Amino acid sequence: MQAYYAVPCPPRGEIETSLAGRPAGTEILVAEESGALAGFAAFSAIYPGPGLAGGLFLKELFVGARYRGGGHGRALVRAVAAQAVARGLKRVDWTADAGQPALLAFYEGLGAAPKPDKMFFRLDGEALSRLGGQG
Repeated sequence: MQAYYAVPCPPRGEIETSLAGRPAGTEILVAEESGALAGFAAFSAIYPGPGLAGGLFLKELFVGARYRGGGHGRALVRAVAAQAVARGLKRVDWTADAGQPALLAFYEGLGAAPKPDKMFFRLDGEALSRLGGQG
């Protein structure tokens, strides 16, 4: 995933420490093929939503390049959806790169509907520090 996003990959120990200390409520499902990690889905609960209904937010869905097209992405999203249904939650939300038509088609093929009335925002860096009282 780090190579895909063109960012350096931290050392294995740092990754393991980060995973062990991830925020409460964060869950990760993995897809394997022949004992190798093919992909993963990271998600957490969100509440409230419309009608005070809870849901899940799929923060990251990633399948390694050599495993794409093998059904791993679909299986991971299906597993997240199954978690939502089992918990009595009413939706699964996520963001997607608008410049990736194949990805958007994949999501729509799952039955997901784009929400063009919504816009994605991010608060990070200096703006986060300033607003959070650190800058």
